[in-house]
Amino acid sequence: MTTESSSPSSAFQSSAPVFDATFQAQFEALLRWRRDVRRFRPDALPEGLLDRLLALADLAPSVGLSQPWRFVRVTSPDLRREIVANFEAANAAALADYSGSRAALYARLKLAGLREAPEHLAVFAELTPEAGQGLGRRTMPETLQYSVVCAVHTLWLAARAAGIGVGWVSILEPHAVARALAVPGSWHMVAYLCLGYPEEEHTDPELERHGWQDRTPGETRLLTR
Repeated sequence: MTTESSSPSSAFQSSAPVFDATFQAQFEALLRWRRDVRRFRPDALPEGLLDRLLALADLAPSVGLSQPWRFVRVTSPDLRREIVANFEAANAAALADYSGSRAALYARLKLAGLREAPEHLAVFAELTPEAGQGLGRRTMPETLQYSVVCAVHTLWLAARAAGIGVGWVSILEPHAVARALAVPGSWHMVAYLCLGYPEEEHTDPELERHGWQDRTPGETRLLTR
């Protein structure tokens, strides 16, 4: 008579999922179809979907298990108008950095879907979290913000898998956003996200499609020592 081992290692091995070739191909497709969306339909997300996406984002890795991400759902029309005004001012300042044909191209780009997207999420890093007890960040405290980026990317993939597009708006003055949303002083803004159903679907980046920058092959960023 044989019995199944109850050791922790064998239990882990027996319960670990097998990601077969079909899943791996679908995962690659998910990565290719994850795009920075700026063109949204105004349709509301299904009830409960945003909560499910945030629950999946909460599975992201974090330094010292600190889970420093803090999400603010921005629903107030007045606050949204303030965010749009913030973007427009920052975008005008960014445009002034370019000249000639590059400035003309920049002016034609659609760089945010703030007016159309049904959901806005401001994402902050708590810079003094009690969770984690400081583990892993003594020499690299910026790993708190890196952890928040991991949560954003996890949310992004989960949203795309559910047919929802995400746009990361970085053309904003972050301190003004933090003041407008009245968040604690220890919160540092990492991202401002628009979520909603995409108006159009593409596997190529919008900036590449509109002539701003071609995607370069990954091996150009690999250095071997």
